[in-house]
Amino acid sequence: MFALLAQAAGSSSPFGGQFGMLPLVLIFFAIFYFMIIRPQQKTQKDHKAWGDQLKKGDEVVTGGGIIGKVALVAGDVVTVEIANNVKVRVLKAQITGPFGAVPAAVVDKPDKLEKSDKPAALEEPAKK
Repeated sequence: MFALLAQAAGSSSPFGGQFGMLPLVLIFFAIFYFMIIRPQQKTQKDHKAWGDQLKKGDEVVTGGGIIGKVALVAGDVVTVEIANNVKVRVLKAQITGPFGAVPAAVVDKPDKLEKSDKPAALEEPAKK
């Protein structure tokens, strides 16, 4: 019995003792921070700055996919007009970003795009 205890006490960790894995954990945390946490914080900061600059007439997309024009901004609540005389109140945090229907490059040169790359609005109807 004493032989087992002596053998167990004599073996050492392959990582060099009590703090042997600490540098490895710190390296993993640094990689995680620079590849995931920091870019996400930058994206959140940019989105908040954009949301603070919302004004009447901006076309936006909500988190539910509703597209409309900003009719009124009052603190954290934005009134979005989604059709004529149809207005909904939306929290500013639920507005995902600006709405851009078709990029200008696509509208300017639709002939240079392959058929699969053209938006549905630019495709020619099938001839009978």
